[in-house]
Amino acid sequence: MKGKIIKGIAGFYYVHTPELNSIYECKAKGIFRNQNIKPLVGDDVEIDTEGQPEGKGTIVRILPRQNELIRPAVANIDQAMVIFAAAEPDPNLNLLDRFLIMMQKQKVNTIVCFNKMDIVNEVEIELLKKTYLRCGYEVVFSSMLQREGIATLYETIKGKTTVLAGPSGVGKSTFINLVQPAANMETGVVSEKIKRGKHTTRHSELIYIEDGTYIMDTPGFSSLFIDELEKEELKEYFIEFKEFETECRFIGCNHLNEPGCAVKEALKDQKISKLRYENYVTLYEELKNQKRY
Repeated sequence: MKGKIIKGIAGFYYVHTPELNSIYECKAKGIFRNQNIKPLVGDDVEIDTEGQPEGKGTIVRILPRQNELIRPAVANIDQAMVIFAAAEPDPNLNLLDRFLIMMQKQKVNTIVCFNKMDIVNEVEIELLKKTYLRCGYEVVFSSMLQREGIATLYETIKGKTTVLAGPSGVGKSTFINLVQPAANMETGVVSEKIKRGKHTTRHSELIYIEDGTYIMDTPGFSSLFIDELEKEELKEYFIEFKEFETECRFIGCNHLNEPGCAVKEALKDQKISKLRYENYVTLYEELKNQKRY
């Protein structure tokens, strides 16, 4: 029988079979361990249930993977959707850019969603929209509370397997509950004192929405490291630089203090987001100063 791993906890894998719309608790055959293969959430698998108690099975084969992400460790993902609050808590755009770089490095298309649009003004919305549309990302604004933008978000995930990510308390679990009430996700409360959410998801889990549509819920993050990058590589992940960097005086310009830098000129002419450029400089310095072992 074929199915998809939707959750893995302590050596047990929970496999959803679309044919029966059932979930089987499975162990993986020892051969995978011998071959140093670890089943991942998102894997399409074949299971054997013969001679086993009801609802139990064994994973006997992992079907070829379309892709495999390292962070989060999942397989067969079509796209990512990162949700940040537009306010309460204020969006940490440095953190958002780290996530976008991480997904870009793993060649995963990403949709950017800013939730809680009902508590920010038009100027703030326009700034966020312009900043990320300019980088080539699809940007959606929503209010989970007022059910605004949900239809648009649903259309972007339909027929795909989507990794859902972002800090805690920004509306990820609320979104899942809206598109799949049976998921009954526990929603995080934003602390009044620090305006930050509390973690509610403790492991990655794939949630079946309808035929061909899955959402991968991942634990909320408050920090991300991009230490596997070389500092000279970083500019490649700031897509908006590409339009201008061919005009830079020096080949290999890092767009920092070099004379005749066309990216710096574009920044001055407001053709490049100041927020994004400042994040680029911060991340470049971080990569430059990290210890190499």
